[in-house]
Amino acid sequence: MDVCVIGGSRHFGRRLVEELRDAGARVTVVNRGSTPAPPGVTHLRADRDDETALRAALAGRRFDAVVDQVCYTPVQAAAAARVFADRTPRYVMTSTVEVYAHLGRPGGPALAESALDLSAEPVDHRLPWHDQAFLADHYGEGKRQAEARLTRQAPFGVVTVRTAHVLGGSDFTGRLAHYVERIERGLPIAVHPAPQRASFVSAPEIARFLAWAAAADFTGPVNAASHGTLDVRELCAAVGRETGTEPRLVAAAGEPPSPFSFDRSYPMDTGRAARLGFRFSPITDWLPQAVKESRR
Repeated sequence: MDVCVIGGSRHFGRRLVEELRDAGARVTVVNRGSTPAPPGVTHLRADRDDETALRAALAGRRFDAVVDQVCYTPVQAAAAARVFADRTPRYVMTSTVEVYAHLGRPGGPALAESALDLSAEPVDHRLPWHDQAFLADHYGEGKRQAEARLTRQAPFGVVTVRTAHVLGGSDFTGRLAHYVERIERGLPIAVHPAPQRASFVSAPEIARFLAWAAAADFTGPVNAASHGTLDVRELCAAVGRETGTEPRLVAAAGEPPSPFSFDRSYPMDTGRAARLGFRFSPITDWLPQAVKESRR
């Protein structure tokens, strides 16, 4: 296969590039060049927000599949649909569980892909998607609108991989490290009075899933999450077992709760992935290793 990865410079994106390369694919990475690409892949430097520069970097190139790791807005999705219109038959967008956030409720059921109707999802290009603060505050909405725009506009097959909260590896977000550090130091962890359950996935497994999805032939949204869910109390207990320290949990009163303390439940149903042929591992198989990696 000839695969283009947009982004792919850090965390599980880099693992994805290495996964594809090691499986024998010819891999082209497109990013701004702030981080060198892994050995054995082609590296093209372009800002994906500069459509002219992106077209120039890709001149004369075609791919069997594209995996877009950094599509956050409908504006970016629309540009991708134009730029790759005659360059690929298959486009895999890395999305997020946060597209379901507005559907979650305390004690709510696991959500299947059909819970979100992309054909009815409003898309507004006039919102200030270029503003980084606005984008950070509207992360789930941006991804949801990007999915909707790409699915409606693209002239190629589209897969949107709705990724659970990713743990392990070189996680630049520092969310799991937040728990490890505070629990090891005996510092309090702020949680909701009744924290809700969430879905998670390991960095190596989501990289494998994205590589598998690039080579498959299905289209549409697909949930990607390990078997089982955790609430923040269970996550802290797991960290405490690895660090040998009892977590100190306190009610989040007048302060923001810790990163994985949620007031609504929106676990993911991974039945579609299983029917397509990919079975995720249980959280318990990899969580201790992810905690160890966050202690380094």
